[in-house]
Amino acid sequence: MTTHRAVRVELADEGSASVATGLPVLDHLVGELARAARLRIALEVAPQSADEEVAAAARGFGEALAPLLADPAASGMGWAILPADEALASAALERSSEARFVSNVDFSDQRVAGLATDLASRFLHELAQAAGLNLHVRLMEGQDPQHVLAAMFKAVGAALGHACRKERS
Repeated sequence: MTTHRAVRVELADEGSASVATGLPVLDHLVGELARAARLRIALEVAPQSADEEVAAAARGFGEALAPLLADPAASGMGWAILPADEALASAALERSSEARFVSNVDFSDQRVAGLATDLASRFLHELAQAAGLNLHVRLMEGQDPQHVLAAMFKAVGAALGHACRKERS
């Protein structure tokens, strides 16, 4: 089965997102990522099961992001440490022929606004695969699952923002 999606990703001075995945909490998290990355993201996924929507959104976003990361002017690597309330997360990434997602966060039995948080991990895994990233995310502090997810997505966004831009000397 093919999931219909429309995706556009551009570098911007100020990040923004127009996201319609059918999962409001995921839409919010992608918005956090876009603002931290200073990317303009338009992402729409045809409604299906939550798992299919998450996977399709992440693959579409990763495929649209890949050319920005592969641009010869882009550094292709980035890292960030960002908070969301009491939570603090770090993300480090680089373009890689062996894409992977590694994290110390396991909220597989938690739910945030109706979204199983393992679907957030699925999103980051699919994003790494589609964009060709070696992506590592670490939770350094935090208990509230919503704040933990926001910190993770913000850190990933900031790291992506660095990776898509020219390295500063």
